[in-house]
Amino acid sequence: MSKEHVGHADLVRFAEERVNLPKEKADEYRAQAQRLTERLEGYLKEHPDFSLKRLVLSGSLAKGTALRSLNDVDVAVYITGADAPHEVRALLDYLTERLRKAFPNFSPEQVKPQTYSVTVSFKGSGLDVDVVPVLYAGKPNWRGNLVSQDDGSFLETSIPLHLEFARKRKKAQPQHFAQVVRLVKYWAAIRKAENQNFRFKSFMIEMILAKLADTGVDFSDYPEALQAFFTFIANGGLKKRIVFEDNYPASDVPASRDLVQIIDPVNPANNVARLYTQANLDAIVEAALDAGDAIDAASYATTKQKTVDYWQKVFGSSFNV
Repeated sequence: MSKEHVGHADLVRFAEERVNLPKEKADEYRAQAQRLTERLEGYLKEHPDFSLKRLVLSGSLAKGTALRSLNDVDVAVYITGADAPHEVRALLDYLTERLRKAFPNFSPEQVKPQTYSVTVSFKGSGLDVDVVPVLYAGKPNWRGNLVSQDDGSFLETSIPLHLEFARKRKKAQPQHFAQVVRLVKYWAAIRKAENQNFRFKSFMIEMILAKLADTGVDFSDYPEALQAFFTFIANGGLKKRIVFEDNYPASDVPASRDLVQIIDPVNPANNVARLYTQANLDAIVEAALDAGDAIDAASYATTKQKTVDYWQKVFGSSFNV
């Protein structure tokens, strides 16, 4: 692929200027979440029987894949006790009440239940922390039942094991794995802004890229890595089951008729793409074909402006070099 007009270094610069959450902002958000955690830990020392046992930073900030547009932070809270409700609405009310007890200096408006989480708002920074409950019964590796953001059902997960899964891929390709994840998430965000019916979860993107990395795709050249991602989708990659054996053998995954099957690397019974329809899949494939064609055309463009025009079909009008 020709890099005469736009190459790896240009995408690095674009990512730093437009895509990535700046380090100072990421550090600020992590520190805010850490203060929340420390406050809870202090409360737990004084109230050892309190049902909230642990707060763990999760999501894109914890994985190092957050975009510049990030305006909230995901934190999982582990809840124990036989009196904890197992119905989502009641559980969120239960969590809200206990968070307000743990943080008495926060006004009620700063601790509010949402559809599947409780939002804790910091007045100073304007940062929102989305606290997601995990019902915990003492299983190893902090395995517990998380409220799914898809449909409100409970599913078993382990935040530490998910973070270790991401760390393993980042360690294999330092800087590059996380950066390519961010670039593809940015591309998907643009597609969603253009079409409110376009669906492509960030977690699915991460899993596809993890599979490509595991099978030997080199992410150190960003145009090539992006083309590998789009080619995988265009060539029917999402019609094949994607599964990892970090925490269980592939044989543990149950039979399924789900159209798209991307299996949670922590829970073999959880297909993270189970709700995706043929229309959803078609839209993803069409968008990947368009992006792949644009990158290919950019490599043969005879002028810098034509090359930039093609890359703008991938990353929007803000792309420039």
